Amino acid sequence: MRKIRDILRLRLAGGLSIRQINASTKVSIGAVQKLLTRAIELGLGWPLPDELNDVQLARLFYPDADTRSSSRFQVADWPTIHQELKFKGMTKQLLWEEYTQQYPNRCYSYSQFCDRYRHWHGLQKRSMRQLHKAGEKCFVDYCGQTIPIINADSGEIHEAEIFVAVLGASNKTFAEATWSQQLQDWLGSHVRMFDYFGGCTTMVVPDNLRSGVSRACRYDPDINPSYQQWAEHYQVAVVPARPYKPKDKAKAEVAVQIVERWILARLRHHSFFSLAELNQCIAVLLEELNQKPFKQLPGNRQQAFEYLDKPALMPLPRYPYQYVHIKTVKVNIDYHVQYRQHHYSVPHQYVGEKLELHAGESLVTIYFRQQAVASHARSYKPGMTTVAAHMPTRHRKHMQWTPGRFKNWARDIGPEVLKWVDRQLKSRAHPEQAYKVCLGLLNLSRQYPAQRLNAACRIANGASLNRLKQIKSILKSNRDRLPEQLELQAELPQNHENIRGPRDYH
Repeated sequence: MRKIRDILRLRLAGGLSIRQINASTKVSIGAVQKLLTRAIELGLGWPLPDELNDVQLARLFYPDADTRSSSRFQVADWPTIHQELKFKGMTKQLLWEEYTQQYPNRCYSYSQFCDRYRHWHGLQKRSMRQLHKAGEKCFVDYCGQTIPIINADSGEIHEAEIFVAVLGASNKTFAEATWSQQLQDWLGSHVRMFDYFGGCTTMVVPDNLRSGVSRACRYDPDINPSYQQWAEHYQVAVVPARPYKPKDKAKAEVAVQIVERWILARLRHHSFFSLAELNQCIAVLLEELNQKPFKQLPGNRQQAFEYLDKPALMPLPRYPYQYVHIKTVKVNIDYHVQYRQHHYSVPHQYVGEKLELHAGESLVTIYFRQQAVASHARSYKPGMTTVAAHMPTRHRKHMQWTPGRFKNWARDIGPEVLKWVDRQLKSRAHPEQAYKVCLGLLNLSRQYPAQRLNAACRIANGASLNRLKQIKSILKSNRDRLPEQLELQAELPQNHENIRGPRDYH
């Protein structure tokens, strides 16, 4: 800024020397001498005329200099430029060129343009100064505050959790209530979040919630397998915030605060008796929140979403994600794995291996090194589901035995054999308990002719012999080959000299 007026005042009114004026105004001695020489040529005295302003005074001393005021420059629309920079591929250089085309004679240089934008951006109230590209990031988190839901029958109160998601560029917000922060509710909220936005972002930034991140780490966190499967279904990248670094998800922190102030606080006097009722009220207030005008930027969240994020979002997949619980299981010696009190078979060669079980609502699929090795209809009752093809050959043959098959085999040998086998099957609490003894009897047909085995069973049936070793003894002793003995019908005499009666005892 020129100090012409001060130099003239100090010389003409104060009578100071050139060196004294130099010490006071910090203007070089040569410049002071030239200015005072010019003042003598112009015949100026002190005080200066009132109509002589600073611009006119400067023109008298420096007629060739540009003395126009800096107010001639057109100030750029910094909020609009800030929004434009959120588009992918947008640069300050391009925006500056458009600005110069719009105001060719009143524009800043590129360096001034960048400097003034940085100055404006620094005045904005941001907890973390990040530039979010349209359609790039979605931040998710839970509110610390909960809302009670009353059971109308028992009066029991359950605290519902509030899930919040916000888009990085437009700040459009999504919120809903869930029963818990467990994995199934967590992923269900993510599915409904993208349905609400009508598309998918490139990245999702969660907190280090246990449902989403199995092991938190500053550099290489472990993502929950089900969460990773959800991300693959929607073709998005999950990038958790660093532990104890809330500024990594500053958007989510602010969105949670806004939801608590403008939605939850307004519902504090209401009583809810179902989750659906609560979500219906949240949905109404959520639309009002997204229509609320910005304080620092033009428009509102919904308008910014239509302009910025909506065109940049990736399309939703054809089918929504269905929750699948993924669990690592070890194959037991009976070639079955357990999931919630039910056992499912796998090929017997995987005994002792660790497999990955995927449990959906209706299907259980088991993988070994990313390859499906077994699939079963899901059962919600305790028990066992076994596929015959998964069993060893010996076990499979054993499973093929049934009471009817034993009876058919026994009938082919002889009716007495069928009678003995049928009695064995009926005498046990479970027919399977008699399978071994029946199989042992029927296998004797390989050593003895059917007539002998049938005859031996006739003797066993008549004498109520139920042990297999008794039938074997009959066959080894050739008792079945002996002629059948008639029953003796002889009557003992009533009177005989060798028979004593009551009269012989007094």
